[in-house]
Amino acid sequence: MKLSGNTILITGGSTGIGLAFAERFIQAGNQVIVCGRREDVLRNAQDKFPGLITRVCDLNVESERIALFDWVTANYPEVNVLVKNAGTQQRFNVLQADAKHNWSYFNQEINTNLDAPFHLSLLFAPFFAEKEQAAIINVTSGLAFTPFAIAPIYSATKAALHSFTMSLRHQLSETSVEVIEVAPPAVNTELGGAGLHTHGEPLDAFADGIFKGLEEGKQEIGYGTSVERLRMSRDDVDEYTAKMYQATKSMIE
Repeated sequence: MKLSGNTILITGGSTGIGLAFAERFIQAGNQVIVCGRREDVLRNAQDKFPGLITRVCDLNVESERIALFDWVTANYPEVNVLVKNAGTQQRFNVLQADAKHNWSYFNQEINTNLDAPFHLSLLFAPFFAEKEQAAIINVTSGLAFTPFAIAPIYSATKAALHSFTMSLRHQLSETSVEVIEVAPPAVNTELGGAGLHTHGEPLDAFADGIFKGLEEGKQEIGYGTSVERLRMSRDDVDEYTAKMYQATKSMIE
């Protein structure tokens, strides 16, 4: 994709990976819109980057996703890039989940990580297909390829989004829309809660690495440990997943 002169919508763009991407897109000469649920956090992001355009939106709600699409395309009809970054991660023991009373808690992860990006793809793809140049960027995870057993729903939703991204790329292959997958490793953000990913890759180094992949025209971009996992054999996946579980299972016991 071209890296300047775009109008870009980033979901989950008020903090973490989304805001790091927004910063780099702005610096490259793009108009950037970010959406998120918390108005105060969006305000802070806008204070940091005065050119940033913000929109409060709860992507877990179908009507708000449609309203976001209608608002963006009406007010910024030149929009031609969608970065679906919003996500949440829950770590839990299935034997202690009490899904009879707490399913809404677990279903929220599915809504955020699957329903929202699927729905937004179907909303924006026909609009983008009329553009001279456009791109849809799905942020999945290295865990789409090697599941993190203590975050089973997160891993499964990211695997599903990876599969969906591949199908979307084929369906849009004869249009002007590029479909790009970004598969992060653990990155030092507050995904899933403060302090859970302090061991992860430094955010700025990660974001710079992803932008290098965009500059090189890659369709599937990993970073750090996720690069190897994108192409692991099934036997290697099984071994890696088992090793990760043994090293982390005490976190949910």
